[in-house]
Amino acid sequence: MPLRLGILGGTFDPIHLGHLRAAEEAMDILGLDGVKFVPAAVPPHKQTSNIVSFENRWRMLELAVAGNPRLSLSDIELRMPGKSYTVHSLRRTGEENPGAELFFLVGCDAFFDMNSWYDFREIFKLARIVVMCRPECGLEEILGFAVANVSGLYKTASETGQIRHPELHSIYKLLNTRLDISSTRVRELVAEGRSIRYLVPDSVWSYIGERGLYAGADGRPDF
Repeated sequence: MPLRLGILGGTFDPIHLGHLRAAEEAMDILGLDGVKFVPAAVPPHKQTSNIVSFENRWRMLELAVAGNPRLSLSDIELRMPGKSYTVHSLRRTGEENPGAELFFLVGCDAFFDMNSWYDFREIFKLARIVVMCRPECGLEEILGFAVANVSGLYKTASETGQIRHPELHSIYKLLNTRLDISSTRVRELVAEGRSIRYLVPDSVWSYIGERGLYAGADGRPDF
């Protein structure tokens, strides 16, 4: 059986429990052998001056996935020059994992913005797309976006609920547990001197406090 590998990219500034739970549920529901977290080195849609260093984000990811052998990290975007485009990362990941089936995990909002991504149609050739949805996000809405922006040959397979294509990879809708946590909110709370416990792993919470990450002008956040 080929390796079934989930790919979860993002800035992870910082990683939080919502990211980890999404990876866990994707492995459980789709039968994945593991999930790789791929932190962006130079995010194309964000001002890098407002993001903590790659080294700090990488260390927080290491702490977060410790103890779960099915979760791992990839520094592929750090090793590639220029901006961190998803299409380049997926292509290189496929080259470094020959024969693996790649499942690209993407949030619902991000999926419906994919037509603004660099060379986005190529992504549908490189990996299966797993749209991690909230309840109000319907399969027909996902299908409509794929037909309008990628290919009119996408069809829903009624027996599996997948959105299939004769040549491109399938699209999956994954109704995962909704944890209303965002990295933006975590950073805001730290800057306000408020607790982020139970929003991030304890090890990440401690690391943020020890390094004074995201703190306001007064310095170290008050935990």
